[in-house]
Amino acid sequence: MVQPIQCILNGILLGGVYAAVSIAFIVIYRSTRVFNFSQGELVLVGGFLCWTVLTYAPLPWWLSLIVAIVATAGVGLLLERLAIRPLIGQQLFSIVMVTIALVLVLRGLVVMIWGTFPRRFPALFGNTGIPLGPFTLSPSLLFGVIAAGLIVVGLWWMFNRTRVGLTMSAVAEDHQTASALGISVKQSMSIAWAMAGGVSVIAAVAWLCGRSIGLPVADIGLVALPCVLLAGLESVPGALAAGIIVGIAESLSMYYLDPLTEGGMSLVMPFLIMMLVLIIRPEGLFGWKRIERL
Repeated sequence: MVQPIQCILNGILLGGVYAAVSIAFIVIYRSTRVFNFSQGELVLVGGFLCWTVLTYAPLPWWLSLIVAIVATAGVGLLLERLAIRPLIGQQLFSIVMVTIALVLVLRGLVVMIWGTFPRRFPALFGNTGIPLGPFTLSPSLLFGVIAAGLIVVGLWWMFNRTRVGLTMSAVAEDHQTASALGISVKQSMSIAWAMAGGVSVIAAVAWLCGRSIGLPVADIGLVALPCVLLAGLESVPGALAAGIIVGIAESLSMYYLDPLTEGGMSLVMPFLIMMLVLIIRPEGLFGWKRIERL
């Protein structure tokens, strides 16, 4: 019984990382109705910025983390200002295509600034697992799931209890109506993209501690898509539950099915879950149902 429970624990911790990336997706979508296909690249940029500060700045690791969060939030703000804001009021398809173009732009900038050679990310929480009886927990992934839980609580409170969060939700419903009511569409979009950038650093740190950072890190944005769709595109708390579900499914597949499929089943399991969700419940487990009248 030890190994199955260990797989479940590993899946829960892995789900925390997926949840953090999913939250960044959901924050932008819930606030702007834009699905940011470049979210994985934002995690990549955040990871490299954090690596740079940790490597070259004479700061404590926690202060370096704060600096990286602020810097990546600035990157998100810059992307919104330069690429998204000019398209306010245009067709949604145009904005989505711009986020796809940002995938290539951000990857190109990463290559120009940091090159293609993988770098070793510092093991901020040590290389030794945390013992829990007969089980072992990854300290960096544990940081990720705790951080994701705190982010979920903070964002839930913001979207449901604060004026800023409520106005951001109003902007997502209809840009023109929100503007007519005196709500700043530009400000809401800027806040959403900045928040997504900051959350991306948390995901990058939890995922990369003690590992190599390079262009493949951006693929985590693709793996997080099933979590976003499983949660529902508007549910921040659902992102944590969905991340844990996908993480456990992937971890169990890795242990039980990968030996039978030459390591392939754990790679496709998240996307099998995504297909099943889209067929059975397209709005996700926690998404908002909409009734449209023609």
